[in-house]
Amino acid sequence: MGRFGRRFLKHCLQALIAGITIVAGVSTGLAQCLPMVQADPRIIPVALPKEGDVRISYLGHSSFLIESSGGATAVTDYNGVHRAPFAPDIVTMNNAHSTHYSETIEPGVTHVLKGWGESGTIAEHDLDFKDIRVRNIPTNVRDYGGTRYNSNSIFVFELADLCIAHLGHLHHTLTDQHLQELGLIDVLLAPIDGVYTMAQELMVEVINQISPSVVIPMHYFSRRGVERFAGLMQGRYEVAFATTPTLVISRLRLPYRKIVVLEGGSQPFFGDDE
Repeated sequence: MGRFGRRFLKHCLQALIAGITIVAGVSTGLAQCLPMVQADPRIIPVALPKEGDVRISYLGHSSFLIESSGGATAVTDYNGVHRAPFAPDIVTMNNAHSTHYSETIEPGVTHVLKGWGESGTIAEHDLDFKDIRVRNIPTNVRDYGGTRYNSNSIFVFELADLCIAHLGHLHHTLTDQHLQELGLIDVLLAPIDGVYTMAQELMVEVINQISPSVVIPMHYFSRRGVERFAGLMQGRYEVAFATTPTLVISRLRLPYRKIVVLEGGSQPFFGDDE
């Protein structure tokens, strides 16, 4: 049994020990990326998170601010440019490229989670902070010289009984081990540029593999690119264009089979991705 299988088995054992049960798709206890609730689609206006709410704000490029009702905050693909209005508790950096990470960390950040290992090692994170858990699944990166193994990570955020996955700079479809490690994902933050990461057709395949309830596109550079992606997803997911960069959701108000395009994602980024 590989590392992914061992951690998945550990999660199952932890759930049994904690007495977590599943009834009609609703879980009790700490979220472990369990099945999603199929509720009516609903986008909540910007507001302070209430108990059980999660607020996801698109900062630009591949950076999101994730806020829990318990006061935990995290920024994905922290690059020093697309910043939150305050220093988050946690920053993740999926790929060692200038548009996806930064060596300059602002004061106040408590945890810095890099999605790649140093000197050939594999990044492995499993952090519990306040009411949020953050873990990673390493993936590979396509490079001009070949493949850089374990040089990107998918980060999974578990909070408020929801499981949110940020694909980072994903360059390939997922293996059974990746899917086993992910678990069942409610909200997927997916790069849809179609060039620097992977073809949009392949990203559609990844989304079909994961089958999340909600997809939030990121890492795109034009409305036309978003519309092409939406066309490829036609018949699979309903598409909604939000008038705000922020989505507030909860377990009981989780949209089903919906692509939510948050405002503010199509701005150019200088010296873009490799």
